[in-house]
Amino acid sequence: MQRRARKSGTIAAASALGMAAVLAGCGLVGGPDDVTLRLVAADYGDSAANSSKKYWDRLVKAYEKDHPGVTVDVTVYSWNDVDAKVKAMVDAGDAPDLAQIGAYADYAADDLLYKAGDVLSIPVEADFVSQLANAGEVRGVQYGMPFASSTRLLFYNKTLFAKAGLTPPTTWAQLAQAAKALKAEGVKYPYALPLGSEEAQAETLQWLLSGGGGYTQTVSSYSLDSAENVATFDWLKNKLVGKGLTGPVAPGELNRAAAFAAFAKGEVGMLNGHPSLMKTAESKGVQFGMVPMPGVAGPSKTALGVADWMTAFRKNGHAEQIGDFLDFVYNEKNVLAFSREYNLLPVTNSASEVMSTAEQDADLRPFLAELPLSETYPVGRTTWAKVSAEIKKRIGRAVTAKGNPADVLGELQATATTLDSATE
Repeated sequence: MQRRARKSGTIAAASALGMAAVLAGCGLVGGPDDVTLRLVAADYGDSAANSSKKYWDRLVKAYEKDHPGVTVDVTVYSWNDVDAKVKAMVDAGDAPDLAQIGAYADYAADDLLYKAGDVLSIPVEADFVSQLANAGEVRGVQYGMPFASSTRLLFYNKTLFAKAGLTPPTTWAQLAQAAKALKAEGVKYPYALPLGSEEAQAETLQWLLSGGGGYTQTVSSYSLDSAENVATFDWLKNKLVGKGLTGPVAPGELNRAAAFAAFAKGEVGMLNGHPSLMKTAESKGVQFGMVPMPGVAGPSKTALGVADWMTAFRKNGHAEQIGDFLDFVYNEKNVLAFSREYNLLPVTNSASEVMSTAEQDADLRPFLAELPLSETYPVGRTTWAKVSAEIKKRIGRAVTAKGNPADVLGELQATATTLDSATE
């Protein structure tokens, strides 16, 4: 299939020839070439007032106004349900045309998706932030189109830090010293370490990256039990958790949402957070600062980046219409509108450039600055969803009094290797 350098020829030609007006004059509402695209999307809102349904309703209305031959039918589900809903549709042979979800590799491996280059125009495909575009690849081919992104920073409570006479840490040693001072001041969670089942994979990767490791230090395999990763969790166990500096809830039982809520109550000295925590903390009157994640000898050279994905399914064969709609979705105006609505980072270079200088986006700039330095989950690996689930289930044991980081990471590595072998 040829990659499009401009809008769909079929749709554009119909408009140019005035066919819509002719059909309307004949009293015909639709025609045999009319297409309905079905899109399943995730909800980024936290209430009915800012539900993603409202965002999509506005966007689709604007698109359909200029494209009378195309109807876009959008269904929005919560993040708790959307991936399972799409999987059920695919398993039933009723795949949507588009799905905005958390993972794509399994569908790509089963040859169910269009390649990004099959549907996107060249300028739109080239506009993706390179780190995110690369993360959307399976074996060097992009199937996952980034839709939303965020990075993580170390949040700290300015009031608690001032009371303890502290400055923001830049190294692990300084972080531990600050946590010790905060504990002496009676702070409930000197450093909140959420390794519970909700989002342990994020906190884990942030720490591994700051220690010079990661989930996949080689292209071909996982490296969960690398020397760097074991050293990182040895430090966490012995210097933070073992010293009682992570609060009253065991890290393996502390979820991100609970940690964020405690920060908003003024009970947390430090924790890793994404942009949404700013709004939550501000609403509760918490004075906070944000700095890059500390590393062994200075600020971490690599930040955690997270992306969600747009996928285009081949089942219904609507490549031209899908591509034309996605060109509209990813134009600068619409990417900025979505990012600003939900305190997320743009996935395109053009929108990122605007956000880097616009005064209204000043609060997001520290996160935006981390994006070029970020590393995402290995979402291009078909085994990642299962490996991630195992990390969520087991990693908290590594920092318990009787836990052994080398053993836990070794078990996770063995599981990942077994899963990889089963897919070869």
